[in-house]
Amino acid sequence: MIRGIGIDIVRTSRLDAWLGDEGLLERFFHPDELAAVFERGHDKVLSLAARFAAKEAFGKALGTGLMHFNLREVQVLNDELGKPDMVLHGRARQAFEACGGVSVFVSLAHERDNAVAVVVIEGA
Repeated sequence: MIRGIGIDIVRTSRLDAWLGDEGLLERFFHPDELAAVFERGHDKVLSLAARFAAKEAFGKALGTGLMHFNLREVQVLNDELGKPDMVLHGRARQAFEACGGVSVFVSLAHERDNAVAVVVIEGA
C-alpha cells in the first residue's frame, strides 16, 4: 500500500554557489553522499541538485515536510548499476516508520537547468 508520494524540482543554479561552501554542503548532505558525488568527478551540480530534490520529495511523501528531521539524515546513494537508493538515519527513519513506511523508492532526473526527484513510500 502506498503511504505517500512526493515530488520536487530544483534549479541547478541554486547549487552552483554551494560547491565552494563546504560548510553549506555538509549542512544538507551526508558525508557518504558528498564522497560519492565528488568521486564521480563530473556533473557535480546536477547530482547534488537531484539529491537535494529527493530529500525535499521525501518530506512531501511523509506529509510532514522537513520539520521533523535534518536533511543529512536522508542519504541518497546509487547502487552498482546506478539506481538511486535512499538510506534513512535518525529522526528521518523514525518519521518514516511512524507513517507506516516499509520501503522507499526514489527516481531522479536532471537536464541542464533542473533536477527532479520522485519519492514513493510503501507500507504494509
